[in-house]
Amino acid sequence: MRRSRRHDHRRARCWPREAGLHAADLQRRRPRSDGARAHGDRPVREFQPGQGVANARAHPHPNAPEGRPIADPRGCVGLTATPSAADLSQCVHCGLCLQNCPTYLLTGYEAESPRGRIHLIQALNEGRVEANAAYRQHLELCLVCRNCESVCPSGVHFGRIMEAGRAQLYERASLSWRERLFRRVAFHEVLPYPMRLRALFGALLVYQRSGLRRLVQASRLLPGSLRDAESLLPDLPAPFLPRWEVYPAEGKLRYRVGLFTGCVMPLVYAAVHAATLRVLRHNGCEVHIPRQQVCCGALNVHAGEQEGARAMARQNLPAFLDRGLDAIVVNSAGCGATMKEYAELLDSSAAAEFGRLTVDVTEFLASIELQPFRRPVHCTVTLQESCHLVHAQRIKEAPRTLLSSIPGLKLRDMAHPDLCCGSAGLYMLTERGMSTQILDDKMRDISQTDAQTIVTANPGCMMQLERGVRRAGLTAEVKHVVELIDEAYRPA
Repeated sequence: MRRSRRHDHRRARCWPREAGLHAADLQRRRPRSDGARAHGDRPVREFQPGQGVANARAHPHPNAPEGRPIADPRGCVGLTATPSAADLSQCVHCGLCLQNCPTYLLTGYEAESPRGRIHLIQALNEGRVEANAAYRQHLELCLVCRNCESVCPSGVHFGRIMEAGRAQLYERASLSWRERLFRRVAFHEVLPYPMRLRALFGALLVYQRSGLRRLVQASRLLPGSLRDAESLLPDLPAPFLPRWEVYPAEGKLRYRVGLFTGCVMPLVYAAVHAATLRVLRHNGCEVHIPRQQVCCGALNVHAGEQEGARAMARQNLPAFLDRGLDAIVVNSAGCGATMKEYAELLDSSAAAEFGRLTVDVTEFLASIELQPFRRPVHCTVTLQESCHLVHAQRIKEAPRTLLSSIPGLKLRDMAHPDLCCGSAGLYMLTERGMSTQILDDKMRDISQTDAQTIVTANPGCMMQLERGVRRAGLTAEVKHVVELIDEAYRPA
């Protein structure tokens, strides 16, 4: 039965917070056995204040038995093109996920909920349904925000189920030639090649700065899909092109870290990388930026293009490993979530080590003793919790801890900061209607805070929120968490 959208939103926003417990809260209330533990117990490697480069790797986690790695909460099942029966059987159909699923809240359809999609994927696995257009629509409308994982008492690995389910779908579904061309170009000919990406965004930079953009927008020559994509693109900066592969620490060397740059961030949000580099160096980090690194493969994984993602992962492993790094720092939540799960793509000890070393920049900075800030940052901010940080990586407190430590800054929470903004990688292009509805709801929550700055931790979220600011007619600016930390380190 379909419910009205208004009714669903009222239910969601009035739903007792107990029903929307985060997995980390569940963990604090009752410990789980290894076989059915919540995702919130993913071990976070802590860097103790004053811990040097020489011994940082000797103590990866305070609770880790010596010589024995802590198991990944997503289990030992590798990512394949066939969803695991063991994963599918974990769902007990309790329904706690429903009020935390953005697409269910907007449609009221069971098939647009996590348990509904699990039922559909299981039916395809068992040959009871076909991968037809209706089936495909239900899977493609999922944001894979993984909010459902955060509230699931059974620890269902929904992200892994959807990634495998989409790989299975595109193996069986009949795609148009335009769809096949788009997938071929995007996932196999552009994303894996940094120089091609740089050339593409270089052309877009010329397009924006030459005045051609204004001419094209005024003439409305672009077809609808390209016009939508063009409207999402922010004003592009000069790209982040590091001159050196290793940057020394400022002052005493405390840590040796790698900086993962990714595919989108250095070309669209170069200032975020520059701020990350400055903050890390200021806090005693020798920063390695390997030139051999490529895209993390997250967009490929989410689209079911597993082989392309594996190829990129194989290229990233030797780029960072064997450098004696204490951590691989990432400032894109979506990239970090995929990199921490490389062992599911490759099933190798090197991939597991890479995942163990990977940390979000907020996770890393919150776990070390920071140098004193130099100046206050007088602004009121609201935090949009990036889905792949709070739900996939289970990092909820680190951004708040960092923001609350900045003198002069006031953090004003919006309602439901952990609900998706509708970005979800390419989703804001491929599912424009649903993405916009989710965004409009998010901007209503943001506008009620009267915040001057919206902060988040993922480039896709930043792009979507900037679009939301324009749509809502707000004057707020959108920044990454690390940019505010960098601002507090500027000379007084």
